[in-house]
Amino acid sequence: MSTRDTTRRAGVRRSASVRAAVEELECDFLVIGSGIAGLWSALRLADHGRVLVVTKKDEAESNTNLAQGGIAAVVSQWDSVEAHVRDTLAVGAGLAKPRIVRDVVRAGPSMVAALIDVGVRFTFKGASESLRHLDLGLEGGHSAPRVVHAADLTGQEIESALVKAVSEHPQVTLLVHHLGIDLILASFRGRPRCTGAWVFDRRKRQIRRILAPVTVLATGGAGQVYRYTTNPEIATGDGVAMAFRAGGRVANMEFVQFHPTRLCLPGAGRFLVSEALRGAGGILRNARGEAFMKRVHPLADLAPRDVVARAIVAECRRTRMRYAYLDMTHLKPQFLHERFPNIDRRCRSLGIDMTREPIPVIPAAHYMCGGVMTDRWARTDLDGLWAAGEVASSGLHGANRLASNSLLEAMFFANAAAESAAKAYQRLRRSLPTAGSAAPPPPVGAHVTARREWALLRDIMWNSVGIIRDRAGLLAAMAVLRGLCRDAERRFLRIGANADTIEFRNASLVGKLIARSALERRESRGLHERTDWPKRDDDKWRHDTILLVRSR
Repeated sequence: MSTRDTTRRAGVRRSASVRAAVEELECDFLVIGSGIAGLWSALRLADHGRVLVVTKKDEAESNTNLAQGGIAAVVSQWDSVEAHVRDTLAVGAGLAKPRIVRDVVRAGPSMVAALIDVGVRFTFKGASESLRHLDLGLEGGHSAPRVVHAADLTGQEIESALVKAVSEHPQVTLLVHHLGIDLILASFRGRPRCTGAWVFDRRKRQIRRILAPVTVLATGGAGQVYRYTTNPEIATGDGVAMAFRAGGRVANMEFVQFHPTRLCLPGAGRFLVSEALRGAGGILRNARGEAFMKRVHPLADLAPRDVVARAIVAECRRTRMRYAYLDMTHLKPQFLHERFPNIDRRCRSLGIDMTREPIPVIPAAHYMCGGVMTDRWARTDLDGLWAAGEVASSGLHGANRLASNSLLEAMFFANAAAESAAKAYQRLRRSLPTAGSAAPPPPVGAHVTARREWALLRDIMWNSVGIIRDRAGLLAAMAVLRGLCRDAERRFLRIGANADTIEFRNASLVGKLIARSALERRESRGLHERTDWPKRDDDKWRHDTILLVRSR
């Protein structure tokens, strides 16, 4: 490959030897995504070479930034690794991998300490800032308080500290407003290898070809395929779609976690009402003021999220109400102001004083427990490709995620990806193919927004592939989703690459993968509820649901 007329910024090589329509960049490590998994892996990889971080919008827009609760870790003398492992396995409903769970839980305190070292300001009790004096929250499914937090803005605090650290590192370059289109594949010794990615610069309306021996997917979730979600607009499942099209295995896509309590007020948008409010004593009530969770589950309002979300939907149907109410009025106002300042401010701005009146809430798509299948070291099926965070199916969550385990998972597997990729880098770099890569995507096209198609995708996913499912609804959804996927591919090829064609192509494929997995799993387990198969069947279905590109 020609290296003439190159410039360097943070060690990234830019070549002008390709046609003007496609700019070519080279780096040692390509990270796609800028949540906690992407930023932490970038920081760790920067000790070993030049890192390029590609992110869809500005540096701070991610699910990490929206996380209010915190990061689960055993740092109290009253807690234990065994208890955290037990809670995670119980919520995972038989599909969480015990060895993975134990490794991740054991690493919890060191992950929290690492975040403190890079400047994350967690909330402590008193003046001491030792791990033993962290203020710990209690959330649904946990048997002990173990949620390390920064008031109710934990995600924002973590994201800010990591963005600052990455921005100041001389070996890291951030490319904002860039969308992943497809992975670049090459054949090496008879096996496909990932050698980088095609990306689209939204602001310059330009396609870029980025070549790297190591690519880390950290693109987050896919909440935007649903009508109601807590996820930001960028959560369109890009990494899962890119890996699947490239031939990587995806697993457990049917296990979509719906957060029980999204704020339901005009102008509230996707605002999440943290699980920590119920951990602090909040009570879910119906329109009559009845506390209905105590007749649903022994843990009442502290039941796991899937139980609470289904209970709210059922209660809304039973009482013909649009939403439920989260009641905090029995708690001291000063405590609520100090513990939940962000939620308090947001509610007040919309006319709700949670110290005096209950908060209207509805369930919303929140977290993908499935994703690109990875091993203990975050490696995927494709040589040269790693995945960490919500984009991956790591084996930690199984059929349901224990509250606040997601930031812990992202840290652990970003760490594992960086360690594993750094070791593999020298071997991969020496043998990186420079020819035979996949054909480029279509040229940049005019900006066209498929509003009708987006609305159809979100409605069919919410109504038929949502919190409660059945065979008839899933078959109807599959018929619609197949058509949407075909139309999305045609639109992408005909109109060309632009932000909407790229995102809808990815989102419609991910929607189809979720529906296909939900149709295949003929039981109810964890986050997957089938009214036509209402029981859990460990004899036949205690295994991952795995999809390959050839099974479409």
